[in-house]
Amino acid sequence: MIYRIAICDDSKPDAQYISNMVSEWAKSSAISIRIDLFPSSEAFLFHYEQDKEYDILLLDIEMGKKSGIDLAKEIRRENTTIQIVFITGYSDYIAQGYDVSALHYLMKPVDQGKLFSVLQRGVEKLQYNERVLFLDVSGESIRIPLHEIRYLEVNQNYVTLYAKDNHTVKKTLSQLEKELDDTFFRTGRSFIINLSYIRKVTKTDVYLSDGSIIPLPRGMFERLNRAIIDKT
Repeated sequence: MIYRIAICDDSKPDAQYISNMVSEWAKSSAISIRIDLFPSSEAFLFHYEQDKEYDILLLDIEMGKKSGIDLAKEIRRENTTIQIVFITGYSDYIAQGYDVSALHYLMKPVDQGKLFSVLQRGVEKLQYNERVLFLDVSGESIRIPLHEIRYLEVNQNYVTLYAKDNHTVKKTLSQLEKELDDTFFRTGRSFIINLSYIRKVTKTDVYLSDGSIIPLPRGMFERLNRAIIDKT
């Protein structure tokens, strides 16, 4: 597989510096890549309208009329899988990265070791995003990427999967649990939660990023927190 990487920076020397390091990372990791450089958010968007097949976006924040943050928000409206890495000379913007699920922030001047580590993590997330669950719904085979599943809930003899589209199937939670991976945690008889969507855990409830609140059975608080720590 060839990973498509875009570097968007209005400083040509900075963009070339990052590009050279990305090439070194790919060579050392035996990974095939294609790199495209863009001098502004507008230039990237113009190209992106015709070609949306990018995997990783290394994005400067302080650029012309449209900042890197604004560009990332625009992309995220339709693309949840591209790995966005912000590059900035200021730490003030970090909180805004949560709105676009940024993979990481890199401070200028970019350290090679940190960049290599972030790129490797980005590739691992992309590989994870390729994993899917197949469901038989009304005689039709439905393909659901695992990373889109927020949680699963039992209701009598049926299980509902909450993802981009919700699907209800006549299966047991235990049957579906075998088809998931260690990103998912079973909190009891009724729920399995994707750890990636958890925003807060209390003794009685789990709060997800989509606003869902899932009851947490007694005795599960420590186990769930340990699972979250082990996954990060």
